[in-house]
Parts: sequence; C-alpha cells; structure tokens
Amino acid sequence: MNHLAEMMILGFLAITFLQSGYDKFTDYQGNLDWLKGHFKNTIFDGKVDLSLKLLLIFELIAGLLSVVGIIELLVTGEKQFAKYGALVSCATLLMLLFGQRIAKDYDGARTIAIYFASAVLGLYLLQ
Repeated sequence: MNHLAEMMILGFLAITFLQSGYDKFTDYQGNLDWLKGHFKNTIFDGKVDLSLKLLLIFELIAGLLSVVGIIELLVTGEKQFAKYGALVSCATLLMLLFGQRIAKDYDGARTIAIYFASAVLGLYLLQ
C-alpha cells in the first residue's frame, strides 16, 4: 500500500474534525454558552455565535475533505482532495489557536499546536 502515512494523518484529521463538528452541531447551545464565557471581555465578545457557526463549517469541510482524500488516495493514488483536507485543517487549527491565544487559554493553545504539527506534516507529505 502506498501513502500510508498520509492516510493515517488524514484519518486523524477526519476523526478530529468530524467528531468536533458533530459535537458542536448536536450541542450547539451548550458550546455557545461555554464559549460566551470563555471569550467574555475579548475582541470576540458579542461575536461568538457567528464565530462558532464559521468554525463548525470549517471543521465539517476539513473532516469531509480528509475522508474524501483517503478514498481518493486508495482508489486513484491522486492527492487533490487530501491536500485540500490538510490545508483546510491547518486553517481551522490556526483559527482555533488564534481564539485560544485571545482568550489567554495557553494550555488550550498548546494542545492545538500539537494538532497543528500533525496537520502541517500531512500537508508536507501530500505536496
């Protein structure tokens, strides 16, 4: 089998973002309430609802592109959707990192940095 490392990273990204998107979708109000407190007195105060919706869209796109990328790699050996999946994952993680830094949640930002390293490695391998 070819592209095993790339498929493992794409699997990681798919699970990460599809589960996170599913959680945000099924418990939108709970996530919104928690995030409103998390971003109180920051530049996102009053913009949490729109930001959460945007983040949900990006997470679902990243996860779906990653799944399609795995299928594409398996079936054709092509990498187009896989690259897009890794790229949208990186962009999504940068949004999350920015939010955590603004909220001064440095432990949360550190965790996102670990995910980001995996996504960047995937993007690098898919070039």
